Amino acid sequence: MKIALIGATGFVGSHILQELTARNHEVVAIVRNISRIPTDNNLVIPLSVNVLESSEVAAAVTGTDAVISAYNPGWTNPNIYTEFLDGSRSIQEGVKASGVTRLLVIGGAGSLEIKPGVQLIDTPKFPEAFKPGASAAREYLEIIKQETELDWTYLSPAIEMNPGTSGTRTGHYRTDLNKPVFNEAGHSTISVEDLAVAIVDEIEQSNHIKERFTVGY
Repeated sequence: MKIALIGATGFVGSHILQELTARNHEVVAIVRNISRIPTDNNLVIPLSVNVLESSEVAAAVTGTDAVISAYNPGWTNPNIYTEFLDGSRSIQEGVKASGVTRLLVIGGAGSLEIKPGVQLIDTPKFPEAFKPGASAAREYLEIIKQETELDWTYLSPAIEMNPGTSGTRTGHYRTDLNKPVFNEAGHSTISVEDLAVAIVDEIEQSNHIKERFTVGY
């Protein structure tokens, strides 16, 4: 397949890029700064795009089979709430304008329900530093739920996700829709490598069209 990957040099995006090319997918790697894109892989087409301009997004993704958005303006960005929503809306509109119908968005875990009617972001222990970005991701989930033209999927990672080390790509994970996936020790966790596996699996298999899902061990 030919996949457009927005945010291809970010923490999650860089691992998605590796997983896509390992499976021999051609990738249009959409970033702000193309100098950070690996140049030794002929499956990767780097493009510098301002995702806040939907017309630029549309031009960049035209002709691809699917779009993966790992867009994140940065957790330390003081304007993350506004920029996440503006960028996500722009990406959504740009994909629609391009004629591509498949969009997978990586959101946050904050909107997962830890018990009926209680989302993680609303619990006392949720870190204040992450609330602006998590709030934007939660709000965007409600926006994309209203989308009728696109075959969209919204993926919430596990609650705990840290940079992996060698050997952390197991290729195994479990899924749920709106509740975190907890292991036997009561933790909701996944490596970023296996998150990338789940993302590319979803692009290849389309198991969660027009719904949100989450992953964990």
